[in-house]
Amino acid sequence: MSTNSNNYSKKQLAALSLSAIGVVFGDIGTSPLYAVKEIFGNHLLIDKLHVLGVLSLIFWSLTSVVAIKYATFIMRANNKGEGGIMALMALALQSSKDHPKRRGFIITIGLFGAALFYGDGIITPAISVLSAVEGLQIIAPPLAHYILPITIVVLSGLFILQARGTGKVGILFAPIMCVWFLTLGGLGVVNIIKNPEVLMAINPYYAVHLLTELGWTGLLIMGSVVLAITGAEALYADMGHFGLKPIRYAWFGFVFPMLLLCYFGQGALLLEHPEAVKNPFYLLAPKWAMYPLLILATLASVIASQAVISGAFSVTRQAIQLGYCPRMKIAHTSGQEMGQVYLSTVNWLLMVCVFIVVLSFQSSSALASAYGIAVTGTMIIDTVLAFIVIQGLWQWKKSTSFLFLSTFLIIDFLFLFANSLKIPTGGWLPLVIGTVLFLIMTTWIKGRALLANYMDEHRLLFEDLEEKIITHQAVFVKGTAIYLAKTLHGVPQVFLHNFEHNHVLHEQIIILTIVTKDEPYIDYEHRVKIRRFGANHNFYRVKFYYGFQQSPDVRQDLELCAQGGIHIDFQDTSFFIGSEQITFKERNSLPRWRKTLFLFLFHNAASAIDFFKIPVERVIELGIRINL
Repeated sequence: MSTNSNNYSKKQLAALSLSAIGVVFGDIGTSPLYAVKEIFGNHLLIDKLHVLGVLSLIFWSLTSVVAIKYATFIMRANNKGEGGIMALMALALQSSKDHPKRRGFIITIGLFGAALFYGDGIITPAISVLSAVEGLQIIAPPLAHYILPITIVVLSGLFILQARGTGKVGILFAPIMCVWFLTLGGLGVVNIIKNPEVLMAINPYYAVHLLTELGWTGLLIMGSVVLAITGAEALYADMGHFGLKPIRYAWFGFVFPMLLLCYFGQGALLLEHPEAVKNPFYLLAPKWAMYPLLILATLASVIASQAVISGAFSVTRQAIQLGYCPRMKIAHTSGQEMGQVYLSTVNWLLMVCVFIVVLSFQSSSALASAYGIAVTGTMIIDTVLAFIVIQGLWQWKKSTSFLFLSTFLIIDFLFLFANSLKIPTGGWLPLVIGTVLFLIMTTWIKGRALLANYMDEHRLLFEDLEEKIITHQAVFVKGTAIYLAKTLHGVPQVFLHNFEHNHVLHEQIIILTIVTKDEPYIDYEHRVKIRRFGANHNFYRVKFYYGFQQSPDVRQDLELCAQGGIHIDFQDTSFFIGSEQITFKERNSLPRWRKTLFLFLFHNAASAIDFFKIPVERVIELGIRINL
């Protein structure tokens, strides 16, 4: 259920804020493991002006992108309390109902943003766990050759445990992450006390001075500074689970200050010991604390990875419900939280991709070259979609809305351009992953559109059905027949197929269509829409409406039909489902490769019987040949 109320008691607010710390901030919270090291890995001279310049860039990036753009503005653009790129896209579509071209543009960039999210989701577990385990290079150099095997073992355990759900383990997330952030802040404070002049970096002069001095080389620095803000979108994406206020309280009251203390502490350490640049995070700690820190960092990186994996499950489910992705088997791993889902296909594909990435790049420094471009691409899309919502739904003044757009687009494009320099050395990876997934989703959408047009052209109106019944001298039998239909109007192919071959009709016939709306939740009061046809009122057109965060349950929701006068005895009911066999004409709008891909996706999609929770023992499948 969405947590969208702002009326929290102090106890509720504290509990939700604590839970948010354990889930929302894992990605951005593990950035101190590698961000400063990678920034100075660009052969940047370690002196006062350069250190202050880097810290200033980090401070103002976190402030402008995370604190102002996401926490202050974009989180206001919630879809009935839900956040994330799919929810934002659905919200933008609501503001563009009468603009087909604009809707096409919104869907295109929204899907590409979602595809980039998966590219980011593959790199995040790899770089987070690798950077944590790489502490062995500092703590115990002879064990350095075990870094890759340990990383693979940790990640294997993480993916294998997904099927059991995160409910029981998730209870430990918040306390561990609280200890993690307190450790970040504590280590930072100890080093800042030794060199408090690093606090001068709050002055933006040092950031501007550094970029001015470095010129084009400054873009390389900006490409690494983005590592400090990866995970910013999680504040928005996880809003439906925790609510706006708790996430803001957790960010501004705890996470943001702890992160700044850690970054400034690393800067203070570098001013005093420039040789610490090989791993400024682990060298913040005294020798006696390094092994506990290694264990804590590994746990924090696992939690960060868990949040990304859960996010991939959630985005995939939303894409399936909205019709942008083939059906997959979805398992609910918690009886209480509908948001806790598991998709085995996504899980194992992610695991294989993460393993390939770890074994190919072999170090967090090499992976840093691939990290960032997907994040900045998604941030640009978030900015554009938020602008459409601001203009279309909120009705802001043009001058104000364009000021919002231009300000944040300048920052986003600066980061994107800086990260584009990484494309030859690894930045191509998330782009390739994103492009492949985008082509898969758009192929599915185009193929489904052709199928919908075919069904619409071959449908029969209810008004014409009565004449057909008289002509064929139909025989009526007892019971109820429910026909699952893809179209919103008329009689589906599966009904006509059955009727023309058997000339038999049930006493009560229901044509059922399942509709997913551009909003996260539909109340029970608005779940069912019923329309009657036929002289004897034995034909019904029923539509079930669901939000993109809800899972259809046909058996359960058919009970709601009693309110509309339809009484269903499941022992005397048959469900008729069409099993379409699709072929393509030679002359078709889809290229050959898209036809092949669509057929593969269509024939490997999960069964509608399982997906819609239809009683399998009451199902009759009828084969239908369709030539598109």
